[in-house]
Amino acid sequence: MRQLTRYALLSAMIVVISLFFIIPIPATGGFVNLSDAGIYAVALLFGPQAGLIVGGLSGGLIDLFSGYPQWILFSVIIHGLQGYVVGRFMQKNTSYQVIGLACGAVILIVGYALATTILYGSAAGVASLLGNVIQSIVGIVLGLPLLKVLSRAFAYSYSKKEHKNG
Repeated sequence: MRQLTRYALLSAMIVVISLFFIIPIPATGGFVNLSDAGIYAVALLFGPQAGLIVGGLSGGLIDLFSGYPQWILFSVIIHGLQGYVVGRFMQKNTSYQVIGLACGAVILIVGYALATTILYGSAAGVASLLGNVIQSIVGIVLGLPLLKVLSRAFAYSYSKKEHKNG
């Protein structure tokens, strides 16, 4: 139950932050947001299961709440897979995590290029590449400091609980 609550709270945090920073891309019928930073941080901190659940849930909810329902299924799959793969690189050294983040970025970029092609044609799919590359880079650059903040926050909450119960 505690794990489910954690995933729900982290998903809500990612959704709220992402909804504040949406940049519409009219050429592709989509948008760029900050969801990747949260997904990367959660996946590296809590592993592949958390990455899958939080990535898929937050990706789908962002589309729902921002008025892009045609993207929900794609976002659940792409962000869920992205979170799962990045989570496989948790608790490894930094260079190994960078490989995981690069894999996650490729999943996002290729996944949304394919989804955009399905929805709007190949020209739009190609046009989506730059925005998704930028979103991935921003996600990595912001996700690593967020990982440190979340690590400290969760370590602090666990130490307070142990101190209280000990």
